[in-house]
Amino acid sequence: MEPTAEAEHILSLHELVTGSADIKGILQGVTCFASIAIGQAAGATIDCALTLRRRKRTATIAGSSEKAELLDRIEQTLGQGPCVDALNAGRPVLLADVATDVAWPEYSRVLTAEGVCSALGVPMDLGETSEAVLSFFAPATGLFTESVITEAAAFAEVAGSTLRLAIRIETADQLNADLKTAMASRTLIDLARGVIMAQNRCSPEEAFKMLGQASSHRNQKLHTVAADIIAHLSGSPEAPLRFED
Repeated sequence: MEPTAEAEHILSLHELVTGSADIKGILQGVTCFASIAIGQAAGATIDCALTLRRRKRTATIAGSSEKAELLDRIEQTLGQGPCVDALNAGRPVLLADVATDVAWPEYSRVLTAEGVCSALGVPMDLGETSEAVLSFFAPATGLFTESVITEAAAFAEVAGSTLRLAIRIETADQLNADLKTAMASRTLIDLARGVIMAQNRCSPEEAFKMLGQASSHRNQKLHTVAADIIAHLSGSPEAPLRFED
């Protein structure tokens, strides 16, 4: 039994997530798969770009070609175009012919200059904290038929589930890295506090207060001052730092 197109997309995208090291690489892979899938459905070369937006982060843009990525960046900068409207409307939006378009005239002029005659924006469902949209660019009009748009929407649905998984994995990895950094910083501070206690014969609370005063006086973060103390203690030719209450 031959696998369906959707099953093939799921397998390819699953391999992409397990084989890529970062979210940018995953986005790049998604646009390449999308370009091939929709190109086959349309019977022509279709370029694809993807914009991912997450809270408190700058947008991440990837493309199946440099031209696709450039056109997507320009659309995001202009704030007008089918992909921008698709993201707001939550459904595919078609720019059928740049020569007759009146909805996004400035962007249509950019597309014309790059040899693009029609474009399609397809949103992806990523939940409440993220949003993404696929942009497709065609070299002729009439290629984004109803069946092709349906295929693009189906691909976006499958790819959306893949991106949700990739984002969760990246978030978990980042949290793990942040925890490790915090633990390392805390260990360094505790070591420095021990040095101050030994040098000044004071309590842990008094040592931490001295460390805080040094941090404020130097306008440096606490772990930076702590690292300096440990560096001096571990072999620097300079004398170990001492703090007086």
